[in-house]
Amino acid sequence: MKLAVVGSGIAGMGAAWLLRRKYDVTVYEKNDYIGGHSRTIQVNYDNKPISVDTGFIVFNHKNYPNLTQLFKHLGVAVEKSDMSFGVSINGGQLEYSGVNAGGLLAQKANLFKPDFYKLLLDILKFNRNAAAILKRDENPTLGEYLTQMGMSDWFRKYYILPMGGAIWSTPLEEMLDYPAKTFIQFFEEHGLLTVSDQPQWYTVKGGSKEYIKKLTMPYKDNIQLKCGVKDITRKETKIVVTDTNGDKADYDHVVIAAHGDQALAMLKDADAAEKQILSSFKYKKNTVVVHRDPSLMPKRKAAWASWIYLANEGDSGDKLAVTYWMNKLQNIDMKHPLFVTMNPPHAPAEELTFDTFNFEHPVYDMKAIDAQKNLAKIQGKRNTWFVGSYLKYGFHEDAFTSALEVAKELGATPPWR
Repeated sequence: MKLAVVGSGIAGMGAAWLLRRKYDVTVYEKNDYIGGHSRTIQVNYDNKPISVDTGFIVFNHKNYPNLTQLFKHLGVAVEKSDMSFGVSINGGQLEYSGVNAGGLLAQKANLFKPDFYKLLLDILKFNRNAAAILKRDENPTLGEYLTQMGMSDWFRKYYILPMGGAIWSTPLEEMLDYPAKTFIQFFEEHGLLTVSDQPQWYTVKGGSKEYIKKLTMPYKDNIQLKCGVKDITRKETKIVVTDTNGDKADYDHVVIAAHGDQALAMLKDADAAEKQILSSFKYKKNTVVVHRDPSLMPKRKAAWASWIYLANEGDSGDKLAVTYWMNKLQNIDMKHPLFVTMNPPHAPAEELTFDTFNFEHPVYDMKAIDAQKNLAKIQGKRNTWFVGSYLKYGFHEDAFTSALEVAKELGATPPWR
């Protein structure tokens, strides 16, 4: 039987890898590279080649059990990563990081700001009490729940919303619409409601390109790059896929590993349920810049952390700015400071810039969470399957887990089960 996989992010790659023995698999990929958000580039840093990731960077064993099993099976080399969070507001008017006590007090003036002490107390209060919402029937938005808890303005603007925004690549205003239960559940699962129970994070040695090589090796000749899908038409005995080059091919099954809105656009004969569910997922375009310009890090070196939220009063607020300190995240030699900034508030110096790229990230609200719960209404109907990170929290583990679930329905199980 013939099976088409549309998209080569971890969900698509995973589905193709799992199903390759039972089906004649063809993978369609609109980009000129395999991997989706697993995108490693090589920069020329003073004549020294350095591999750096621009999308997927880290994982941990506790929250990424399926990805961990996959990497173990493939023999993917990983190394410990450092995860920490910091804030820099108005070019250094307010700065701190959670690296250690020195990071919290990186800006000595904070010692004389009552709002800063209130922020620290609110962090403790939130960590202690936030999970209570998980036992209630109600499901307010995050903004509503923060109001119910009496959280301060500083806690919102300089801690919880920036941290959530950095995790989901979502502007602060839109984070307020995030379902509180989903948000708190994620924080609890990832040890973010405690300072002591933090999981050890890991990164792929040499960049995510290394796992992609191993994962796609068995079916690399079946991947069509720069070949997107224009439309998918389901007929009684076959599924017709028309690619962006105008070629048509017939399949018995199609696994759509594209964003929800993209999937809907491909389905020329989408039914009412598919339209309702897939149209519920929204996305935000974010620009990612790889550079070596320290002006997009805190002014005070003591406030530097693996993830830095950047903001200026008066910003439009429609984009979230975060700098990832890749030396810390991917163990790159500190002699070669290297950063990845999403939506930089100012452009890094041109001579210090290596690469610019655009990603799209899912934006979660009540409508999206309801659509996730209703996916079963369309999953597998007319031999059409949907996989992707948008079906849960939006991360690598979620995408690969969705591929595992669909593969199981199609008769394939991973070798470690």
